[in-house]
Amino acid sequence: MIEQLHSDQPWLSLLTFAPLIGALSIILRRMMSRTDENGVIVDPKEAAQIDTNARRIALGITSLTFLVSLGVYALYDSSFAGYQLVEEVPWLGGGIKYKMGVDGISILFVLLTTFIMPICILSSWDSIKSRVADYMIAFLVLETLMIGVFCALDLFLFYFFFEGSLIPMFLIIGVWGSKGTKEFAGITMPSRVYAALKFFLFTLLGSLLLLVAMAWMYAEVGTTDIKVLQEFEFGAGAQKWLWLAFFASFAVKMPMWPVHTWLPDAHVQAPTAGSVVLAAILLKMGGYGFLRFSLPMFPIASADFAPLIYALSIVAIIYTSLVALAQEDMKKLIAYSSVAHMGFVTMGIFTGTKQGIEGGLFQMLSHGFISGALFLCVGVVYDRMHTREIAAYGGLVHRMPLYAFLFLFFTLGNVGMPGTSGFVGEILSMVGAFKVNSWIAFFAAFGVILSAAYALRLFRQVMYGELTKEALMAIPDLDRRELGSLGVLMLFALYLGFNPGPALSVFSPAVDLLISNYDAALAGGGR
Repeated sequence: MIEQLHSDQPWLSLLTFAPLIGALSIILRRMMSRTDENGVIVDPKEAAQIDTNARRIALGITSLTFLVSLGVYALYDSSFAGYQLVEEVPWLGGGIKYKMGVDGISILFVLLTTFIMPICILSSWDSIKSRVADYMIAFLVLETLMIGVFCALDLFLFYFFFEGSLIPMFLIIGVWGSKGTKEFAGITMPSRVYAALKFFLFTLLGSLLLLVAMAWMYAEVGTTDIKVLQEFEFGAGAQKWLWLAFFASFAVKMPMWPVHTWLPDAHVQAPTAGSVVLAAILLKMGGYGFLRFSLPMFPIASADFAPLIYALSIVAIIYTSLVALAQEDMKKLIAYSSVAHMGFVTMGIFTGTKQGIEGGLFQMLSHGFISGALFLCVGVVYDRMHTREIAAYGGLVHRMPLYAFLFLFFTLGNVGMPGTSGFVGEILSMVGAFKVNSWIAFFAAFGVILSAAYALRLFRQVMYGELTKEALMAIPDLDRRELGSLGVLMLFALYLGFNPGPALSVFSPAVDLLISNYDAALAGGGR
């Protein structure tokens, strides 16, 4: 039985929809300006002022949302295993509700989302020069949808947020992405549009089966309340089909091998902040979905399909690490490394062990800081040199010592160096895997060696050697904005590396409840 604590105040609704207030204020300011028949603001000074105000509003509202999330966390009881701060009102009728709540599995991802968003706005401060107001609106809408994913306790409400997040991300990649063209099926199009379409189609098609499964579950149970669905005992045969339908959506979102091919294109073409939010938050929705739906609702199917997940995870860890080793584009290398790290997450989650699940959760949290920071590091030099090719750099340590230090730290964190948050998630996942099958842990450990090879190769080629390229002779080191953004990410990665206890203590009650229900379901099903 999953308990829940209701809230007298709509704290989660306030947190979720606060960014929309900022988006609305930017829209209203735009509407009051004088425009021509094409919607272009007539006065250049007024247009520049609107862009400046949009930046300030976006930074202010995302910072305020982060403060509200800290207040929500202060109200959260980390010793309680069930859902807390629950809000519940009728929505569409017939058992479909507007229901929000958080537990130990979701609360830290809410905090991660609100923490990352002001950094994304700061990283876009100077690099985004066209349609700035529209860009900020897209990010504010995206923040609302991402927070909603982690707070929704109704299946249809979750689907609304989950799929809705595709739209602003599609626009961010397609409108503000990199230049260049791509030929596909005889049609020449901007590379950013190709990447945006690929991202949208992969994730949307993966979710169509999820929608069909949701409709069947609603017809079977009569409600879309997630708590009720988690307590309902679906038949073993139905579980397998439902598990596959949910898997189709969450595997693409993670992304798992072999449905990962949209990710490198999306990362390469997205603006820096788009890559940061994609790596830090959007990828986590797949892992969150496995923990919120697949394991608790379909435990028998999860156990039956666990060997498949182990195989796909190991292939992802090893194969994409080898692919990363061959990359010459910095962003693409880090994108493939994300696929490898998500392999540790899925491997840990489906072990069904406390160490494995907590390791998967911790890895997702750590990856948000470290991978997001690595994309920021790429953005720093891209803004100066307008190229991501590794061969275009070399010897940067002579001109950018602060940058070199921070880049080295996040590189080591990405490898899983002890003392960084990356180590904790990987070692816990491998301990959980070792309890199930020592060979799984062995191959995962081999993937760690490969990650050291590609990550240190990238650092060596970019940072070391003689500074011989003329274009790099005057490249400046980090400014205060860049130093502040990377510095605060480093502090969190260090803190979680040396003191993972606070995060694990938040995860633990919810994970213990999940495992006890999972084991009971398997025992009742004859497993």
